Amino acid sequence: MKSQNHLRIGITIGLSSASESLWCNGIKQNALYLAKLLQHSPFSYQVVLLNTTDIAITDQLPWDLAAFPCKPYDTGSLNVDLMIALGGSLPQPCIDELKARGCPVVFYKCGSEYVVSAQGALFNCEMVGTPYFPTGYDEVWMVPQVANTTQHFYQTLFRTRTRVVPFVWDPMCIEAMMRDTPDAGRYVPHDGPKRLVCMEPNTTILKYCLYPLLIAEQAFRERPELILRMNVTNTQSLRGNQEFVAVVSHLDLVRQGQCFFEDTYVTGDFLKNHADVVVSHQWENPLNYFYFDACWQGYPLVHNAALCAQLGYYYEGFDVQHGKRMLLQALEHHDRHADEYLTQQRAVISRHLASNPALIAHYDGLIGELLNKN
Repeated sequence: MKSQNHLRIGITIGLSSASESLWCNGIKQNALYLAKLLQHSPFSYQVVLLNTTDIAITDQLPWDLAAFPCKPYDTGSLNVDLMIALGGSLPQPCIDELKARGCPVVFYKCGSEYVVSAQGALFNCEMVGTPYFPTGYDEVWMVPQVANTTQHFYQTLFRTRTRVVPFVWDPMCIEAMMRDTPDAGRYVPHDGPKRLVCMEPNTTILKYCLYPLLIAEQAFRERPELILRMNVTNTQSLRGNQEFVAVVSHLDLVRQGQCFFEDTYVTGDFLKNHADVVVSHQWENPLNYFYFDACWQGYPLVHNAALCAQLGYYYEGFDVQHGKRMLLQALEHHDRHADEYLTQQRAVISRHLASNPALIAHYDGLIGELLNKN
């Protein structure tokens, strides 16, 4: 058994650009947050990010390479004692080589791969490349929001134990982005009607903008004077879709020209420049970095994510009337309690922080169990 002290841990990423944004997807953020948590361990782990693609590693990358060193996989993987495959897939020969020299290998999964696979099969569209399920992983670790749909999918196809592990977040990315903006990008109360935003990715049924639109529509019908407009991002693939257009064209928000369907935007910029209230909906994905980004910055969030029901203004499931009531509460009363809201939101989020000792101890325990098996 390897000593847990000073363990050398590799976390894979897959760069697609030498200056890749942290906001193009959540995987790079996930790798950084996990690395930061492991760096806080009393076992003094040595953590390195390992790029599985041919993209050069330069100072154009949007994180501090001194704090979070990054190396090419081919050279950086030679000295690791534990490999965590998180971003960028590992070919079977790489797994075999790691196992042959006694290095445990974990697959850390953050996505709802069952749903992605089902959509690809049913609608004949390739979602994220050809499905690939190599053998040899010691364990598959998955974040809790995907466990209900995907845990047994992984367990069957990867032929190994699957475990639900704690969700990890850190304000480092959103605070770095907003550091030089007025009020550090935090929500600022103001009089008058509010700007609603929905920033669902609209790539799967899990996070789709229609129910936020229905909630906003119900609030608009009841109290139109409270709503200035609604902006819905990530709709470039929807604006020409006949089904989508036929549905939303029945909404008063759309008919009266107070709903705008936008392209993809970076979270912090769009919140600061276009948002007063965020309206969200998910289906079987009840934790989300975006929720934490918005609430950490004090933005009122109307959402239905049961695993973080203490955040924002929570409504149940697909209950549009409940969502409408929560939205109206935010519109009418939030600004009077904005300071208390910011403090309370950060207290709730603290349980998920990469610096949380309980979270660090949990991951130390997972690693200790893994080493005891090898």
